[in-house]
Amino acid sequence: MRNPNGYGSVVKLSGNRRKPYAVRKTIGFNSKGHPIYKSIGYAATKAEGLMLLAEYNREPYDIDLHKITVEEVYSRWSARDFSKMSKSSADVLRSVWKHCKSVYKLRYSELKAYQMQECIDSCGRGYSTKSAIKTLFYHLDRYALELDIVTKCNSSLISSPPVPETKKRPFTPDEIDAVWNAVNEPWVDSVLVFLYMGWRISELLSIKTADVDIETGTITGGTKTKSGKNRIVPIHSRIMPMIQKRYEENNEYLFSCENKKCTAARYYTIWNTIMNGLSISHTPHECRHTFRSRLDSAGANKVCIDLLMGHKSKEVGERVYTHKTFEELKQTIALLQ
Repeated sequence: MRNPNGYGSVVKLSGNRRKPYAVRKTIGFNSKGHPIYKSIGYAATKAEGLMLLAEYNREPYDIDLHKITVEEVYSRWSARDFSKMSKSSADVLRSVWKHCKSVYKLRYSELKAYQMQECIDSCGRGYSTKSAIKTLFYHLDRYALELDIVTKCNSSLISSPPVPETKKRPFTPDEIDAVWNAVNEPWVDSVLVFLYMGWRISELLSIKTADVDIETGTITGGTKTKSGKNRIVPIHSRIMPMIQKRYEENNEYLFSCENKKCTAARYYTIWNTIMNGLSISHTPHECRHTFRSRLDSAGANKVCIDLLMGHKSKEVGERVYTHKTFEELKQTIALLQ
C-alpha cells in the first residue's frame, strides 16, 4: 500500500549491507526537480524500516541528536553535570568512563542494555568500579532521555555485583584499653581521637588548629561528601586534654609533623609503629568502624550517628524531617564510655 504524501519512504539500497533499507523523507526539490531527502535512519528489514518511519511521523525527532554517539552524550553530559557533583563523585565517574571504550562510537539511540552490561562485566575490576559504571550509564540514559535521543532507560536492565561483606574489624574493648595504657607514647593520642570522634584519615590530617573551638568543645572538619564537609563534632571529655595540648602547640595543623601538615604516607608509618608496639593489627579506618559500632551498641540515635560520621541518612524521613540539636550530638558522643 502506498504511503500518504509527505509520509516518507523505505527503499532498499544496493550492495551487501548490514542495514540495507534506508528510511527517508522528502523535504523539497532541487533546481532540476529532483527530490531532496532527509535521512531518518537505516534498518535491517523493510518491516523494521516502516516501524522507524512510523515512529518518526508519530513524534519527529532531531536527526542530528538521533545520530549522536555515546562519546558525544558523555561529553555533553559531563560538561553540564560534573560541576553539580562533589569532586570525588565526578572523579569516580570520570575514571570509570575508560572502561566503556567498546561503546564510544555507537549511536546512543542504538545502545543496548547488553552492551552496557558487557562494559561492567569485562572491566576486570571490583564491585565498586562495576557499580560506578552502572551509575554512569544511569546518568547518561537520563540525559539522553531529556534530549529525546531515547525513549527508555536501558540502564534499568543492567546490574552490578552487591557490596561484599566488610573485612574491617572493630577494635575490641581490650585493644582500646591497650591504646589508653600507651596514651603517653608519641602520636597515640591520634588513635584515640580516631576512636572517639570517627574521622577519616584525610579529615584528621586536614584539621587546622583554627578549626578547634576549646570553649564549645568542638572540632569543625570533614571531607568527601556534602554531608561530611564542615560538620561539627563534639570532643569527648576523655580526649579533651590531649586535644587541648595539641591546640596549645599553636601549629597550623592540629596533628603536625615538624610544624607542617602530616601526609597520609608519613602518618601510616607512624600508625604502623604504634600498632607494632601494641602488638595489635588495625587500620586507621577501622577506628571509624569502631566508633560507629560502639555508638550503635550503646543505643545511639542513628541520625545522630550519621551526622557525626558525615553520612547521609538512608531514610527520606530521617534526612528531611529529623533535626538534631548540638546538645543531642554531645549526648551521643558521651555514650562512648
